[in-house]
Amino acid sequence: MTTLRVRPTLGRDVRVTDDLLAQWAPVLTAVAEGVLQRELDGELPVEAVARLKSEGFGAVRVPAAYGGGGLDLVAMTRLWIELAAVDANLPQAFRGHFALVEDRLWHHARSSDQRVWFDRFVAGEMAGNAWSEVGSSIDLPRTVLRPRADGSYRLDGTKYYTTGTIFAEWTDVHARVATPGHPDEVEEATAIALVDTRHPGVGTTDDWNGFGQRGTGSGTTTFDNVGVPADHVLPFEERFPYQTAFYQLNLLATLTGIARAALADVVAAVQGRTRNFSHANAPRVRDDAQVLARVGEIAAAVYAAEATTLRVAASVQAVADAVLAGPEEVAALVEASEIESSSAQVVVSELVLRATSDIFDALGASATARPLALDRHWRNARTVASHNPRILKARVVGAHAVNGTPPPYAWSIGGTRRRQGWAEGRPKD
Repeated sequence: MTTLRVRPTLGRDVRVTDDLLAQWAPVLTAVAEGVLQRELDGELPVEAVARLKSEGFGAVRVPAAYGGGGLDLVAMTRLWIELAAVDANLPQAFRGHFALVEDRLWHHARSSDQRVWFDRFVAGEMAGNAWSEVGSSIDLPRTVLRPRADGSYRLDGTKYYTTGTIFAEWTDVHARVATPGHPDEVEEATAIALVDTRHPGVGTTDDWNGFGQRGTGSGTTTFDNVGVPADHVLPFEERFPYQTAFYQLNLLATLTGIARAALADVVAAVQGRTRNFSHANAPRVRDDAQVLARVGEIAAAVYAAEATTLRVAASVQAVADAVLAGPEEVAALVEASEIESSSAQVVVSELVLRATSDIFDALGASATARPLALDRHWRNARTVASHNPRILKARVVGAHAVNGTPPPYAWSIGGTRRRQGWAEGRPKD
């Protein structure tokens, strides 16, 4: 039995055995069936998601005492990488789900009993994400929660990029809260609403039209007079503190898995390739020194991406382990994990984008045939890397290194207003 050792900056020594991957190998093989055809046909991985749910994938972080897998974040990240190598859509489709699981774990450890949610996760229920809106303000969502006389809430609005929600029984919604008696006014605070997607007022459409990650279920979800119990409305400021690094960790694992899949495809293609150029370095492609060097570079990129991603997982796990620590210690650990995840995103994005393009250097023009869909690796990687642009992450890391500037936490995206002075490169209030 081999072991993988990860030595993070924080000094925590983590061992992850291959027993986990052996346990999940049959499931990964099953969800891999038809993945290429799904890509060519533009079909959602409905059956694959259902298989993962039924096998307890969504509960791998739930403590074993409550029926879950009890994995730490390093082990789960390794599982995410393996899953992404099978189908790059699947870890991202579960991204919002695992964020909600992490939030419930955090609050459970801080003496807020979450067994009702653990039971749902163990039963195979899944949560999607519903935070982003088209054209909304950066500062405040348009989706609104209005208090009802019985203490519950009414939810109305439209969300885009609702990754995973089309597969899910629940969705994690970021909304503003209307001031009682003044439904058009809002409080300064926003809230998280945990919404049952089986409510008749919830509608989800698969209208995501990106050129990559087309099977993540990242379409539009609408909420029309949807009832939300009071205990399903949570203060935004009480969200688990390392959520931004956690979300980035999922994308890093997805990128690494994409690179792993690209490497497997290029190795198999080179091994079986008989066509060659007249001015090649060897009669057989698999003996050509330049081709072998290119494949070696791709393999090295995969190695570096995986090692980097697992190091970030260890830094995020360090925050999770400090759930009962004082606020200053938690804040320091959160900052460390944010900087590690941002640094990793800059590097891993570059490695994977290059690797998924370089596979064609080793294979030639015939590798661009659409039935092979080898371009999906680059398209998927480019789409994932574009979610949170690495140029902004590089600036965050540089500002922290030079000036000790804290990274942004729980940042958002939306419409902006051009203020006087921006054209000169300096904002003026």
